[in-house]
Amino acid sequence: MLSALRVGDFRLLWAARTISVLGTWLLVVAVPAHVFGLTGSVMAAGAALAAEFLPAVLFGPVAGVLADRWDRRRLMVAADVLRAVAVASLLLARDPGDLWLVYVALLAESAGTVVFRPAAQAHTPVVVGTGTALSGANALNSLTDGVARLVGAPLGGALLGLVGFQVLVLADVVSYLLSAVLVALTSRRPREAGARGEGRAWAEGVAFLRSDRTASALLVISSVFLAANASLSALLVPFGMTTLGGTGPVGLVMSGLGVGFLLGAPVTRVLVDRVRVGPLLAGALVVTAAGFALLFGSRSLTSALPAAGLIGLAGSAVLVVTQTALQRVTPTVVLGRVGAVLVTGEAVATVAGAVAGPALAELTSTRTAAYVACAVTVAAAAHARGHT
Repeated sequence: MLSALRVGDFRLLWAARTISVLGTWLLVVAVPAHVFGLTGSVMAAGAALAAEFLPAVLFGPVAGVLADRWDRRRLMVAADVLRAVAVASLLLARDPGDLWLVYVALLAESAGTVVFRPAAQAHTPVVVGTGTALSGANALNSLTDGVARLVGAPLGGALLGLVGFQVLVLADVVSYLLSAVLVALTSRRPREAGARGEGRAWAEGVAFLRSDRTASALLVISSVFLAANASLSALLVPFGMTTLGGTGPVGLVMSGLGVGFLLGAPVTRVLVDRVRVGPLLAGALVVTAAGFALLFGSRSLTSALPAAGLIGLAGSAVLVVTQTALQRVTPTVVLGRVGAVLVTGEAVATVAGAVAGPALAELTSTRTAAYVACAVTVAAAAHARGHT
C-alpha cells in the first residue's frame, strides 16, 4: 500500500486529498446538525445531502469531457478554489431565514467536487501506473477517508458546540486552498493521444460501459449501493440526535466508521489482487447491510459503535474494489469520461436515496426506512455475485 508514496507526484496528490477531505469531514456532522437544529425537520437535513449531489447529475457529463481534454492539474486547482469560495459563503447563513444560502453553498461546493473527482481518478493511474501501485494508491486513499472519519467527524461534532459553526467553515476553506497549492506543485504531464477528440466525447464513455460487461455491472452495483447508502446517511444524523443523544454521539459513530475504514483499507489492499471481484464485492455489500441493520437497531453507543466499525470496514472494501476494477478495465483515453458517467450515476442514485430515505421515514419510521435500504444493499450484492 505504501509503494505508491514512492512516487513524488502521488505524495503531493495524496497530501492534497488528505487535507481537503479532513476539512470536509469537519462539516459532515456540523452542516446537517445545523440544518436540523434550525428546522427540526428530517427532510430538511436530507435535502442538505441531496444538494451536495445534485450538481453531479447536471454537470457530470461535462466534467468527464473536461478531465479528458484539459490539463487535469489546472482543473483540480480551479475546482479547489471554487470549493473554497463556496464553503466560505456558508458564513452568510446566520439565522433560519438564511437556510437557502446553505443549500446554494452546498450546490456550488459539489459542483467543484464534480470537476475534481473524475480528474483526480483519471490522473492517479497516469501518475502511479496500473499495476500493484494503483491498488495501493486506492487503498491509501481509502485509509485517508478512514482517518478523516476517525478524526474529522467527532472533532467537528465536538467543536460545533465549543467554537461554533463559523470556525469549522473557515477550517474547511483553508483545507481547500492548501489542497490547491499542493496539486499545483505536481509535475505537468502530457495528455494521452485521443484525449482531445471532438464530437462523441460523452458518447464514447457510455459506449465503452455498454461494451464492457464488468464496467457496466460496476456502474449498476455502485449506483444501487450508493442510493441505499445515501438513504442511511440522510437518516443517521437525525437518528443519532434523537436516539443516541446529540451531535457528540453522532460524531463518535462517525469515528467508528473511520476505525472500520482504517482496518478495511490494508485488508482490501491484499484481497483486491487475490480474490475475484464478484465474490469480494458481494461479501462486502452483505456485511455493509448487516452493519447498517445493527446500527439502526441500536439504542445506545455500546451497540452502535461496533456496528459503525463493521460498516466502515466493509464499505472501504466496496469503494476500493469498485474503483480499482473500473480503472483496470478502462482505457486511459476514456477514463475521465467513464469516471464521469460513474459519478453521474452515483449522483442520481444518491439524490434519489437522500430524498427517498427521509420521506419513507416520515411515512413509517426511521428504522423501517433503514431496513428497506439494507435490503436494497443485499440486492446489489446478488447482482455483484452474478455479473462481475
